[in-house]
Amino acid sequence: MTEHVPDVSVVIAVHDTMPYLTACLDSLVGQSIGHRRMEVVAVDDGSSDGSTEELARYAAAHPGLFRTLRQPASGGPAKPTNRGTELARGRYLLYLGADDWLGSEALERMVDAADRWDSDVLIPKQVGEHGRIVPQGIFDRTAERVGFTDSALAWALGDTKLFRRDLVTNHGLRRREDLVIHSDQPFTLGALLHARKVSVLADYDYYHLVLRRDRSNVTHRAGPMDRLRGFTAAHEVLDRSTLPGPARDAVRARYFSWDVPQLLQAPFLDEPPAMQRRIVQEIGRFTERHCSPAVFRTLPVPARLRLALARRGELLALCDLIAWEQDHGEAAPVRRGAKLYAAYPMFRDRRLGLPDALFETGRAPGPDGWRRLVPAPLRRARWAVKRALRRARRHGLAAALKGTAR
Repeated sequence: MTEHVPDVSVVIAVHDTMPYLTACLDSLVGQSIGHRRMEVVAVDDGSSDGSTEELARYAAAHPGLFRTLRQPASGGPAKPTNRGTELARGRYLLYLGADDWLGSEALERMVDAADRWDSDVLIPKQVGEHGRIVPQGIFDRTAERVGFTDSALAWALGDTKLFRRDLVTNHGLRRREDLVIHSDQPFTLGALLHARKVSVLADYDYYHLVLRRDRSNVTHRAGPMDRLRGFTAAHEVLDRSTLPGPARDAVRARYFSWDVPQLLQAPFLDEPPAMQRRIVQEIGRFTERHCSPAVFRTLPVPARLRLALARRGELLALCDLIAWEQDHGEAAPVRRGAKLYAAYPMFRDRRLGLPDALFETGRAPGPDGWRRLVPAPLRRARWAVKRALRRARRHGLAAALKGTAR
């Protein structure tokens, strides 16, 4: 007798997620796709808050829908997620946070679209609940095919997507269990790089991303070095790929314009000096290895400054920059010739000797006032006459001095 294969397996890693787990499970038992076409694989990673009992209650109430497993607490989501992936039988995999929940038609709409388009990865529209921030840009429109250069795909590297299970199994894609945080990013990036087609569904509120009242699901105990290891793992996946240059740069620009500079914000000032030096040293090395000049030029000024100071090991100047921004916000532009620069205190500081290009924000507006009424050739002629007069005056003064000397 052939084993029944569900259309989709929802994989949930659970660790002390009450009372949010209840809404998550309610959203699954009410899916319009029907219980026969789906399964829920929930791996309890050593919960002690009642999550274990809640999973057992739902499994008993809905026989055949839930497959549950309990294991000792592992310290992160990678190990339970990998275990759930190994147990899943569906044609597609959806990774769902135990704090989050789905719209009632989510699974049916996603599976139907992925089958219709033959998508390997499908990104469903996310909405934030209780102030949770969701990726911007990628959900602007429904699209059968998206890439790194024609969409905000580089900013959507979380694993909250629908993946064809064959894609995951054939390429041996798993979370790195040595990563305390961001283990989903190298996994997702690997899937996107191997996928024949990546699609976006923006026509429905599919995935509800929840912010806990105590914000504990966004304020992780992981430190800057743990985060940097996660970023490094993603770039190692990128280094092994054959992704074309512009697409590769789009992914790198995401990390160097946002993720890495975030490690050099106000909390950095609270780190012990030895840890500050270590963070700066590692960010400098990471930037040197992975941030090309072409990518660096595209970054906003605050990011460029932080990365440049880290590469130079200028810890004191870096701390001064962070403290100054705390008090003043982002620097206002100042005009120097035809260009605009961000007027940070270290702009044209002789000791630091930072190049003006680090501070450049763009070209200054065209001539104002009377200059707008005078054609450019006439303005250039006027300046030529003024320069000639200055030379003549200097020549006359020099001649007069020479005569006096005689």
